[in-house]
Amino acid sequence: MTPRTQHGGRFRTGSLRWAGARGALPLCTALTTLAGVALTGAAPAGAVPGGAGAPPGSIRVAPGVAYRDYDIPAANGTAHAHVLDVNLRDPRVRVGLLHPGAVGARQAVSAMADRAGAVAGVNGDFFNITETQHPGVEATGAPVGPAVAAGLPLKAAVPDGQRFGPALPPGTTTEDVLGVGTDGRARLDRMSLDGHIDSRQGRQPLRGLNQYALAEGSIGAFTSLWGSTSRVRATCGTDTDRGAPCSSDTYEVTVRQGKVAARADTPGRGAVPAGTTVLVGREAGAQELRKLSVGDSVQVRHRLVAAASRVPYGFALGGYPVLRDGAPLPGLDARVSAVRTAAGVSADGRRLFLLALDGAAEFRTGLTIAEVAAALRALGADDGFSLDGGGSSTLAARAPGAPAVSVRNHPSGGAERPVPNGIAVFSGK
Repeated sequence: MTPRTQHGGRFRTGSLRWAGARGALPLCTALTTLAGVALTGAAPAGAVPGGAGAPPGSIRVAPGVAYRDYDIPAANGTAHAHVLDVNLRDPRVRVGLLHPGAVGARQAVSAMADRAGAVAGVNGDFFNITETQHPGVEATGAPVGPAVAAGLPLKAAVPDGQRFGPALPPGTTTEDVLGVGTDGRARLDRMSLDGHIDSRQGRQPLRGLNQYALAEGSIGAFTSLWGSTSRVRATCGTDTDRGAPCSSDTYEVTVRQGKVAARADTPGRGAVPAGTTVLVGREAGAQELRKLSVGDSVQVRHRLVAAASRVPYGFALGGYPVLRDGAPLPGLDARVSAVRTAAGVSADGRRLFLLALDGAAEFRTGLTIAEVAAALRALGADDGFSLDGGGSSTLAARAPGAPAVSVRNHPSGGAERPVPNGIAVFSGK
């Protein structure tokens, strides 16, 4: 694709417990099955069916935002889904990136949503959760794919072989994103890094931006958006083996106000001040950085480039596609069931469905990826996107009149898992 666009059930609210009944859900009975998935359920107790602009069988969280939960009988047992229906046509509604303030950091979805003033949210991208294969190396907590917040590129995608999470479906990549453009339409796309480094040694390609893993032989940039987490992980693994040993040939150069301010043989840690860029190189990239001396002029330029959309993205995050143009992607796994989070987009891009499965013991078998695609299609999605699942799956939303969000599903780990990012839903001024 040619680059076009660039970018610089059940829940508790206090003592109140609402539970979806097991009756038939009118909205879903007409959609009975798709790829063997059936949806059943009913409005939570006390909800007004379709009240205040919400779809039938839902409760209104805020103007343009509705919530419901229901059962999904699946191949390996009943799953229980929690869904946010977000009307992007409503001028009061917008969607943004939940994040803890640094790329290399994690926080619970509910805490991030409340801090941002969101009325609802779900967890987002897969992330660097552990480093058991690299003893002594700090797990960064950083996400896999690109991320854009309020139009600002936070990071680019790690190499496919360095990805955490289940195997990618054929034809997908870590550069795949779900985003909402400045036109208010949600869409699936890909975002690649376009960057370079200019110095007296000539021009070198920049292959990373605030990433926990760099391609072999490359140079990556870390900015103040990265946070204070160690940068060592960026030089571990290979393009095809995430668990391969860390590189023994590394170098780091600190560029401050356009000049080399410091050099080091190994990547460091600590906050990167505003106006400063830390360049980390491995193998051939390290050899190029060693040619720079303190005081040399260096210019670092980077942008994220969208493959399909001509409209700039105000928000984007990584994951992988499971549904395109109403059809599941070829090769989707139909055997392994798990608790999952996913997002669906209507054909016109003006309606967003955010789905998180319940991790309670009776529902923990979850869905296969193929069943997730079918469930999104049954909701009305034309395109679908898989996000992180398992213990990360979290959906939070405000109960009517509540000042803060409540977690609506049961996280499978028994409590919210801190995650690096998510999707925030805002409604109002």
